[in-house]
Amino acid sequence: MPEPSRSKELPVSLLTDPVMIEACRARDFGRVFQLLKARAGIYPSMIARRCDLTPSRVGEVIAGRRQLLHMDVIERISDGLRIPGHMLGLARRSWETPPNPTVMPREPAEEPAPSAVEPPIAGLPGADEDARSPAADTELSARLARHAAETNVNTLVLEQFDADVDRLARDFVSRPLPLLIPEIRTAQGGVFQLLGGRQHPSQTRHLYVIAGWLSGLAAHASLDLGDRSAATTHVRTVVQCAEISEHSPLRAWARSFQSLAAYWAGDYRRAGDLAQAGHSEGRGTGTGTIKARLLSLEARARAAEGDNHSALRVLALAHEARGDAGPDELPGVFSFPEAKQWAYAGTTLLAVGGDKQIRHAISASNRAVELYQAGPEGDRSPGDLQAAHLDLATAYLASGDVEGAGAKLSEVFGAEGYTASITIRLRNLAALLGSEPYRGAQSAVDLRAHIHEVTVRPALASNPTEPR
Repeated sequence: MPEPSRSKELPVSLLTDPVMIEACRARDFGRVFQLLKARAGIYPSMIARRCDLTPSRVGEVIAGRRQLLHMDVIERISDGLRIPGHMLGLARRSWETPPNPTVMPREPAEEPAPSAVEPPIAGLPGADEDARSPAADTELSARLARHAAETNVNTLVLEQFDADVDRLARDFVSRPLPLLIPEIRTAQGGVFQLLGGRQHPSQTRHLYVIAGWLSGLAAHASLDLGDRSAATTHVRTVVQCAEISEHSPLRAWARSFQSLAAYWAGDYRRAGDLAQAGHSEGRGTGTGTIKARLLSLEARARAAEGDNHSALRVLALAHEARGDAGPDELPGVFSFPEAKQWAYAGTTLLAVGGDKQIRHAISASNRAVELYQAGPEGDRSPGDLQAAHLDLATAYLASGDVEGAGAKLSEVFGAEGYTASITIRLRNLAALLGSEPYRGAQSAVDLRAHIHEVTVRPALASNPTEPR
């Protein structure tokens, strides 16, 4: 790639802007490209040309549909757009002006001229220092060994973080979010601070896995609170941590979450495609239930999209994957219990429709309720149980049984608050009750009024300990 000319240098005001600095640090290239257009007049077509990218790829990055993670691409962006290497976590680029340190006067006879190549570790002697002495080589090796042994973590620290992630993942299912969010944030801060220090490579990878799971918890909390933008930011971090650590289960879980977020945003095709990519990438998904989760997410999305044939085919594959699944790496929100799979199956069959599939949907949702209620209380997800009851209410309504739908809704109305997805389900059900042939029935009118009453209340409010 030809070296950029001086005319392509970015304005100093942009390179020193805190928003640009943070976007580069996070490698949020969608934001970087937007800032380049707004502040430097560098349009997507110019970005594509300078960085050897296709215009469509640049457009997808700006729209948030694609991330740029490969190091060679990041280096092309740095070189093509004249973004200093340190801003993107790279070494100094060949085109950057070298630093001009102040040269201190010294006596030539007392100190040899500096080596043309700086030693790789601060404080270690240069290659030409006392070159005739074998003792100097020995000292160099000894210092290198000490440097390599330095680390700001140990086995106990990593074990404690692993235990914290395990506990938070389990508690996420049943504990109120306002109590969990500060704990998640504190753990994230601790891991991020450690990553700013030095560790052995295996310890660094371990920390990135922990950081990825914690960011996954933060993403789930944001989605449950209805903040899709924050959820998207958190899951980008999950993807980056998975790529850096080369951790297949974390990468596959990130795909499942992206599919989930797209589904609740109403983008069913993208939800299905993301789930399909997760189980079809060929880089491994681990031995747990993640494949069953991804297939179940795809089936539900295909049904919502109207592709009934694909939905039923993928749903069958999800049940096969359940039989092949081993234990999950983490419990709670990162696992995919059988009850949840039956709940997804009920939603899928309900969306496919028809008398036969509605009967199957009722059986699947009832099975989900039974399994949730029979499980340990600490593993019982109120949101998943509410979703199964709402699917049953919708199925009864589709069968013309308004009274049966009301009985299932009564199981949901007593909750103190709802996640964003449960609120969406309730409002969809209210819209169905307001259509023919239910509109004129007094029982349907009463149910609609009750749904309106519970959905206008503050649901799962943001963390009350923080300013709004």
